[in-house]
Amino acid sequence: MIRKLTILSAILAAFISSCTNIPEPPTVISNSQIDLDSILKRGKLVAVTDFSSTNYFLYKGEPMGFTYELLREFTSYLGIDLEIITENNLENAYDLLKSGDADLLAIGLTVSNDRRRELSFTEPIYETRQVLVQRKPKHWRSMTEDDLNRILIRNQLDLADRTIYVQEKSIHFDRLNTLAGEIGDSIHIIAVPYPTEDLIKNVAEGEIEYTVSDENIARVNATYYSGIDVNTPVSFPQNIAWGVRRENSDQLLGELNNWIGTYRRTVGYALLYAKYFKNSRSSNMVRSDYFSLNTGKISRWDNLIKQSSADIGWDWRLLASLVYQESRFDPEAESQAGAYGLMQVMPVTGEHFGINIYSSPVNNMKAGIHYINWLKSVFESRVSDENERMKFILASYNAGPGHVLDAMKLAEKNGQSPQEWDGNVAVWLLKKSEPEYFNDTVVKNGFFKGTESVNFVEQVLERYEHYKNIVPENITLTMLAEQK
Repeated sequence: MIRKLTILSAILAAFISSCTNIPEPPTVISNSQIDLDSILKRGKLVAVTDFSSTNYFLYKGEPMGFTYELLREFTSYLGIDLEIITENNLENAYDLLKSGDADLLAIGLTVSNDRRRELSFTEPIYETRQVLVQRKPKHWRSMTEDDLNRILIRNQLDLADRTIYVQEKSIHFDRLNTLAGEIGDSIHIIAVPYPTEDLIKNVAEGEIEYTVSDENIARVNATYYSGIDVNTPVSFPQNIAWGVRRENSDQLLGELNNWIGTYRRTVGYALLYAKYFKNSRSSNMVRSDYFSLNTGKISRWDNLIKQSSADIGWDWRLLASLVYQESRFDPEAESQAGAYGLMQVMPVTGEHFGINIYSSPVNNMKAGIHYINWLKSVFESRVSDENERMKFILASYNAGPGHVLDAMKLAEKNGQSPQEWDGNVAVWLLKKSEPEYFNDTVVKNGFFKGTESVNFVEQVLERYEHYKNIVPENITLTMLAEQK
């Protein structure tokens, strides 16, 4: 009995000891506390920006824009990926930053003391001033400059009793309020939840009389709305910068400031600024059917892509990204290996499905869709998660399923998940170029250099995210009319 009690006492003491030594739960860091060290650890910067004809847009299927390219340069410098959230409502954009859903507010913000109370500004990205956007008279082309200046507003005092529309929460609203005090008269300011570029278009089309814009953006818009005048300043030169949270962003702010200060002195920055703010060709892009902000179109093949995507159950924008990756939407593209057309289908693949891939873009697309459906059947039972399965299908579209199946076997043999792409099967597809692995007994298809296929998956999915940011999933002519 004494021995049993002794053992029981020992067990109880051990239990009590183990309870008192229970490890503390890990500290949970909220999104709003994330700084550069955490961003680097997760390998991705999340930036919120607006889509516009200068900051971020699609042209002929390719993401472009001054802010977009700056962000790409910065994340490349850090060695991490970039995720973009689009938000043209300034208040919503602020909320995304404050909540921690975004790390950086990469919208061209005019630096002001009021805004400093809400966020911390980076070093200036550039400088500009605010200008009045007004419509020229009907017969302006036949008028002298002096005649134009007598008709148009050139003196800020003449803004008295005028009605001016501006984007709500914008610095333009604050500036006009200040200007009203400076001229000692009323300016009727109407703040609306529309981007400045939409308001410039409204002025050009005669729907409103006036708006205010940053001068560099106004001048870009004046290249394709020739009937607007942007030559009347309403402010002195002001700094334009990005913003981060006031708290818990010191590391990120410091790194941004170091990079901006250095990059702004480079030729690369000068060329980038000129490309978007001084390039007369920008008007041609905006007028194009494939300037997606205006038309919702990605390519001339959108209808065919939409119809075909229904046959494989994909978002049409994902299929569009695949087609861009394969052929840049060129229906006569041909690779050195003999792949042809929009979908870069091999002749033997077309023959297998009884389709002449050279006969028409429709048939070329049909052959590619048959092949994707076949790949879906290969991986449906092998990869349970639909999003992961998509990556395997894309990789196989580029590499062929045999090499991907080999990589899955290598992953499983080496203790990694055969059903996860990033950091697992993708790693082993890359290793198939090494003798130790392509000679492994589980490998059935030998040597393969997987770099292109791994990059293929990453690039298709990255472009798909850009398409989702800017192009609606379901767009109709009615919706386009409403957008205008």
